[in-house]
Amino acid sequence: MRGRLSGDGGLGAERRAVSGRRPPAVAVGGACKTLPVSANEPPTTGQPAATYDSPFLKACRREAVPHTPVWFMRQAGRSLPEYRKLRQGVPMLESCTRPELVTEITLQPVRRHGVDAAIYFSDIVVPLKAIGLDLDIKPGVGPVVEEPIRTRADLARLRDLTPEDVSYVTEAVGLLTRELGATPLIGFAGAPFTLASYLIEGGPSRTYENTKAMMYGDPQLWADLVDRLADITSVFLKVQIEAGVSAVQLFDSWAGALAPLDYRRSVMPASRKVFDAVAPYGVPRIHFGVGTGELLGLFGEAGADVVGVDWRVSLDEAARRVGPGKALQGNIDPTILFAPREAVETKAREVLDSAVGLEGHVFNLGHGVMPATDPDSLTRLVEYVHEQTAV
Repeated sequence: MRGRLSGDGGLGAERRAVSGRRPPAVAVGGACKTLPVSANEPPTTGQPAATYDSPFLKACRREAVPHTPVWFMRQAGRSLPEYRKLRQGVPMLESCTRPELVTEITLQPVRRHGVDAAIYFSDIVVPLKAIGLDLDIKPGVGPVVEEPIRTRADLARLRDLTPEDVSYVTEAVGLLTRELGATPLIGFAGAPFTLASYLIEGGPSRTYENTKAMMYGDPQLWADLVDRLADITSVFLKVQIEAGVSAVQLFDSWAGALAPLDYRRSVMPASRKVFDAVAPYGVPRIHFGVGTGELLGLFGEAGADVVGVDWRVSLDEAARRVGPGKALQGNIDPTILFAPREAVETKAREVLDSAVGLEGHVFNLGHGVMPATDPDSLTRLVEYVHEQTAV
């Protein structure tokens, strides 16, 4: 699988990935209206993209695959020496605005590991920075917001995101789809709850006391905040889809801090708004959060086609919680990659065994690649999953 990338992905020009994807529209009553397209149906206009029959997208659509597809969250990142060399001296948020740099970083793990999908290199706070919020990503800390949002007056600082604000994303996705050919590119964004938690807390938190204080104490302000963030996130994902990504993942990294009732009442409406906004494009929609075993069914209910599962819940149990009609993604513990090869393969076999009978399965970690991970262990894991599941 490795070494399959070239200038045109090894495909003729007629099979290059389609960029500039838009939902189909029809004239209804004299007005042009967009019709929804199922992620499980081929495009109704034009030719399918070169990525359409890829193992990754087939698994997302719950179709038969030649092998279980594999990709890793944070596969483009600090575990790769070539990434560290390229990023040297370039701040994280600046690197996200440089299309050629984004392109090279995104391609690095595809070349090295032979994964079945690339994920766009960016950060969930990029759209917030793009609308003018004073924030930065500090090494060893994470996103830090200079002036947290905690009052109704603060909402005025959250203006609408426009495609022009993130034109570098459109350019980078275009470069990537030309390079990737038949390999799908996954776009992503942060879910409203997780973005809200950073904005309210001013940075990472273990307890989310300020976030929950607003959610419980001023539910209308909370609802208005996450609704506005849903609009910003929707535009950010639409930009990526229209530029040519083949699927999108919504990261609700910190939703595991919520009880199911609180998630359903105070968070799911905003997440559903995001999924509904991109549904007409027909690309698979993935939803993932850490420690969200009690929320898996609700993640599917929010509008995901594929539900990401962390390592705490087996895939067969996750399937029971999610219910029929959804593919699953996951879910080997990222720390197993520090163990000997035999232990990694034993754990991988357990994950594959628990996935037997699933409607669709994308192999992934139960969270992101850790910075100190040996890249060779990831390459071997991809090869193992491909070999063990080949039809």
